[in-house]
Amino acid sequence: MTRRLRLDAASLWFEAPFVIAVRLQEMQMAALMGKTQDATELHRMVSEKIAATAESVMAVNVALWKAAFDNTLRLMTGGTASGHGTAIASAALRPYGKRVRSNARRLSRK
Repeated sequence: MTRRLRLDAASLWFEAPFVIAVRLQEMQMAALMGKTQDATELHRMVSEKIAATAESVMAVNVALWKAAFDNTLRLMTGGTASGHGTAIASAALRPYGKRVRSNARRLSRK
């Protein structure tokens, strides 16, 4: 497992629940105080997830193409196919990990 994959997995494991908890607390406090919920944060939650998903899908497709090309060349030259699972998993998690870390930093300053 590469360092980048470990960092993204750890950030999702530890920081994602923190981000969810802070956002839920903000929503709950707004509801208890009778204020209208801050629409900016709600829009940010949805738009970030859509953007991260699109970025993740594109990154996984690129990683799959690279793996297929690499394995094709290896097999054509008499080698054996090698595993590219770590690179593909890292490509899938990187967009989510980046956004979760950013949100955790931003929300912890409030």
